[in-house]
Amino acid sequence: MQRGVEAGLAQQVARQLMQHDALGAHARDELGISDAMGGRPVQAALASAASFAVGAALPLAVTALAPEAGLMFWVGGASLVFLAVLGAVAARVGGAPAVIGAWRVTFWGALAKGITAGVGALF
Repeated sequence: MQRGVEAGLAQQVARQLMQHDALGAHARDELGISDAMGGRPVQAALASAASFAVGAALPLAVTALAPEAGLMFWVGGASLVFLAVLGAVAARVGGAPAVIGAWRVTFWGALAKGITAGVGALF
């Protein structure tokens, strides 16, 4: 009744829509998911590969440019800065606030780096 259709007619329309493809009807009408919003796995894979390549190249560039004495701190610090920048860019592209994206990626990246360093120190 919210859309101005009588209950009996609404039931009839719902039955007819769901006879052919119940899951598709639910996804389209209730969740707003359509073919235009479908996933693009090749595009996602290429974007992921490119982001990993850029994410790996940036710390390597720091390794080539930083003084040897404090190399570990330069690479570690620069990696966190790069994570923040890439997180902000990814958030903006996805329509989210850049600060939240940068904070989230930097926090989890720093946590992963810390755990990795701790496990490495044990072994």
